[in-house]
Amino acid sequence: MPRPASDPTDDLGAPDLDHGRSLVERGPGFRSGVRDVRAHVGVGPVGAGVVAAIFGCTGPALIIINGANAAGLDPRLTTSWIFGIYAFGGLISLLLGLYYKIPVTGAWSIPGAVLVVGALGSFEFAELVGAFLAAGVLVLALGLSGLIRKVAAWLPVPIVMAMIAGALIRFGTGVVDAAVSQPVVVLAAVVGYLLLTRYVRAVPGVVGALAFGVAAAALTGAFGSAATDLTLSAPQLVAPAFDVNAILAVGVPLAILVIGAENAQATGVLMAEGYRPPVNAMTLVSGVGGVLASAFGGHNANIAGPMTAICSSEQAGTDRDGRYVATLVNGVLFLLFGIFAGAAVALVTAMPTTLVAAVAGLAMIGVLVSAFRGAFGATGFQSGALVALVIAMSGVTILNISSPFWALLGGVVVSLVVESKDFGGRAGSR
Repeated sequence: MPRPASDPTDDLGAPDLDHGRSLVERGPGFRSGVRDVRAHVGVGPVGAGVVAAIFGCTGPALIIINGANAAGLDPRLTTSWIFGIYAFGGLISLLLGLYYKIPVTGAWSIPGAVLVVGALGSFEFAELVGAFLAAGVLVLALGLSGLIRKVAAWLPVPIVMAMIAGALIRFGTGVVDAAVSQPVVVLAAVVGYLLLTRYVRAVPGVVGALAFGVAAAALTGAFGSAATDLTLSAPQLVAPAFDVNAILAVGVPLAILVIGAENAQATGVLMAEGYRPPVNAMTLVSGVGGVLASAFGGHNANIAGPMTAICSSEQAGTDRDGRYVATLVNGVLFLLFGIFAGAAVALVTAMPTTLVAAVAGLAMIGVLVSAFRGAFGATGFQSGALVALVIAMSGVTILNISSPFWALLGGVVVSLVVESKDFGGRAGSR
């Protein structure tokens, strides 16, 4: 549940630990979530939900599409893969958003997709599906153990916030890179953002960025062409084959990515925005999502860091209690993307990637500001926070595990060595 605060950095959220050993943290409930949707529907949450969906359904989807095509994967399997991750990712948003009334947003792991695409040439697809299933079971087991909630409660907040700042800073620099490629489109998006932020406070700046950017892209011919076929996808059940090497090379790293990268990022951004994330429920749902998505050839369906950041930011409205509507909008669009994957895949190729990068980067401004304040506005764990920031910014991948996990690990190790006193009093950690 959201913690009321005038500024997220004044009262950083913390994992919801109020319910002792309960595996699933209690929330307001589905009835309350459904009842209050109408009161919170507005331009802000709807616009942020659309932006998050556009981000999640364009560049990330092309990672899978291009990789599958290069590996010669049957297009029907690619369509089923897309269905599995988007349909169940959308369901996660709807279930957690309605039950907890906070913007816990579901999708899938982008680093995980890169990992899987790289392994397509080394294993049969059925063996990879077996690894996907093993990853989902592993995440589910961690959720049932309650271990992740204990770790989340122990991790110093400044280190977590620094990891978030480092992991999401690439979205900010992405605006600059996009401006170099297509200056007219990106400049129009920036102007739209600034104008609405300055003069139309009732409408989030990211909505202006999207509107101005789309208009500029249309006028300059930046949109590509795509043939569409509005037919339902035909997802198919994919039988797993279990190979120890595939499980060790893909399944275990994928499970670590889900917990140590995606869920950790989402937990951090929710804390930065003043929410109390239901860490154990997020872990359990990510495990179940991984198991269900694997049945259709999907590599996982879990909590998403970047989409949660967009839907929980100020761009989703000034009323924190109503930002879960952005997650619901994102969830519905993800569901539709999965159901109409054949048409959706064709459409995403027409969207200018520079526009998507610019809008996503502008949407992250508030989250980045909160994360930096949470990391370096505290009095403790400052060396660990700096190390976590640097590692996360590096984008390093070790053992097929991306930088957010290593950022948390490195930051904690450094603080244990040089700032051990901070762990005693937890100074600056809560």
